[in-house]
Amino acid sequence: MTPTRPSVASEAVQGVDDGHDVEYEEVTVPVLVVGAGAAGARTAIALQQSGIEPLVVGKRDHGDAHTTWAAGGINAALGSLDEEDDWTIHAADTYKEGHFVNDPKAVELVAKEMPDRIRELDEWGMPFDRTDDGEINQRYFGAQSFRRTCFVGDRTGEAILETLVEKAQELEIPYRDNVMITRLLSDGSRVYGAAGYDMEDGHFVVFTAEHVVLAAGGFSALYNRHSSRDEENNGDGPALAYEAGATLLDAEFVQFHPTGMVQDPDWEEEWSGRLVTEAVRGEGGRLFNSEGERFMERYSPDQMELDARDVVARAIAQEVREGRRTENGGVYLDISHRDRSFIEERLPRMYERFQSLGVDMATEPIEVAPTAHYTMGGVDIDFDTGETGIDGLYAVGETVAGVHGANRLGGNSLAETVAIGRLVGEHVATKVCGETPTLPGGMQALARREFRALEALEASDGDVTPEEVHEAFGRLVWDHAGILRDEEGLREGLQRLRELRERTADLRVDGDRTSLAFEYAVDLSFMFTVGEALLRSALEREESRGAHFREDFPERDDEWRKNVLVRRGDTGMELSTRGVGEPSPEVQRALEEGYELNYHHLE
Repeated sequence: MTPTRPSVASEAVQGVDDGHDVEYEEVTVPVLVVGAGAAGARTAIALQQSGIEPLVVGKRDHGDAHTTWAAGGINAALGSLDEEDDWTIHAADTYKEGHFVNDPKAVELVAKEMPDRIRELDEWGMPFDRTDDGEINQRYFGAQSFRRTCFVGDRTGEAILETLVEKAQELEIPYRDNVMITRLLSDGSRVYGAAGYDMEDGHFVVFTAEHVVLAAGGFSALYNRHSSRDEENNGDGPALAYEAGATLLDAEFVQFHPTGMVQDPDWEEEWSGRLVTEAVRGEGGRLFNSEGERFMERYSPDQMELDARDVVARAIAQEVREGRRTENGGVYLDISHRDRSFIEERLPRMYERFQSLGVDMATEPIEVAPTAHYTMGGVDIDFDTGETGIDGLYAVGETVAGVHGANRLGGNSLAETVAIGRLVGEHVATKVCGETPTLPGGMQALARREFRALEALEASDGDVTPEEVHEAFGRLVWDHAGILRDEEGLREGLQRLRELRERTADLRVDGDRTSLAFEYAVDLSFMFTVGEALLRSALEREESRGAHFREDFPERDDEWRKNVLVRRGDTGMELSTRGVGEPSPEVQRALEEGYELNYHHLE
C-alpha cells in the first residue's frame, strides 16, 4: 500500500529543561487518533467525511493491527437466514452474555447501528460470504439466538481492516506508522496532545492536538497465554487514559477464549495460545476430553459447544484440572465429521494453519485449551460522544468498557469498532474549533520529562531484562487472576506484583530505541498500571459473574449488579462502584421472550 503522509505542521525543535537538552519533532493536528486498527480507522473515516482531517498513528505498519486476528465474524441482525432476528434480540443476547452489567446505551447503539454498518462495509467492497440467493451469509456463534454473524471465511477481521484502510486511503487520511505513544500530555482535566517516539529511527515526537482519540486496544497480552502478539494489547490505551486522569471500568472482566492452541513440543513456541476461531465450533466442531467423552453434554446439554465463552472455558479448565486432559494439557476439538470441501471453504485459514503443522482437520482432532483473548474492561466513556471526562480526550474500541459487560458475545468486538467508531468520529468533528492548537509551557515541560525518562530507560544497565519481567508478569496474572480466582490468590498476586515492580529498578535494556527490547521496557509501565487495576477490581467484586469467577464466591449476587471504577487518587488507585442502568422497553420485551440458541439446530 502506498502511504499517505500527514499534511501537518511538523518541525524539529530543541527543548531545554533543567539544563538538559532534548531534541524532538513537533507535529500539530486538530485530532490525533492513537491506534490504527478498525476502531481508529472507522473513527478517522467519520472525521474526514465530516470535514476534519485527523492524523492516525499506529505502532505497526499501516494495515497490520490486531484487528486482523479477529477471524470468525461480525454481528448484525440482518435476518439473512433467520428473518425473525432483529436488533432488540441482538441487544438482549448481548445483555445476557454480559450478565446485565453492560452499559444499556452502549449495547443498544451497537445493535441498532450494525445492519447499516454491514451494508456500508459491503458497499465499500468487503467480500462477505454469500448465501445461494446472494444475501450476506450468517453463521451461529456462541450464545446467539439466531445466525447473526457475518463473515469472510475465517479471516473476517483482516477483510474488515483491508476495507477500512482502502477507504481511508481513498479519502487521503494522513497516518504515521511505527510510532509509539508513551504519554498523553494532560493536566488531569484537559488533554493537549501526546508524546512518543518513532520506532524506526528512535527520534522523539510531540503531537499537539485539540482532541485525542484513544483506539489502542486492550490488555489480554498481560497473560502468558494469550491470543495476541506479545508486543500488542499490553494495556497502552487504558493506562494512557488512566495516567491522564480518566476512570477505568470493570477491569476484572477478562475473557478467556475456550479454544487456543496448546504448545505441541514439535511446534514453535509462538503458537501457544494462538486463537482457534469460534467459527470452528460455529460450523459444528465438537469438544472431547482424553477419555473420548463429549463433555459439554454434562455442562450445557442444550447449547453444548456454543454456550457462552466463559461457560465453555471453565468446562475445559475443569476437565483439565480433573485429569481428563490431552497429552499437551488441553482437550480435543473435532470437526472431522464435516466434509473436507466444507472445511476448506468455511475455515480456510484454520485448515491451512494446521495442515502446515502436520495436522489434518478433516481427518483428526486438534488440541485446544483456554487462552486470554479479550478484555471487557477499559476506559469509562459516554457512548453518545466517546468522552472520557477529560476535556479533549475520547476513547473507542477495546480500549473502552461498557458494551460487553462481564463477558463478550462472540462477533461483537468487530461490531463495536465500526458502530461506535463512526459515532465518536462524527461527534469529535463537531467539537473542533478550527484554530491551530498550542501546547502550554507546562505540557512542554511534561513532554521533555517524558523524553528524559525514556533516555534513562534506554541506558538502563542492570541485571533484569524486560523480556524476563514480561514472562514473570504473564505467569503472575495467569496464576492469580486467571479463569478461577479467590481472595487469597488475588492478595498474593498484588504482593507479587509489588515485588516484580521493584525488580524493574534493576532493568537492563539490550538495544536502542528502535529495538524490541526497548519497546518491551516501555510496555512495562502500562502493564503494571492495568495489572494492578485488574487484581484490585477482581478482589473488590465478591461474586462470580461472567468471565470473573471467584471460587470463594461462586454464585452471582444481585447486590453486585454494578460496575467497579478505578481512579487515580493522591496516594494510589481508588476503587468505587456504580449502579447499572436498565434496558429500553423494546429490549426488555426481547429479554422476556427468552430467545435462546439450541445447539441441536446444527445437528
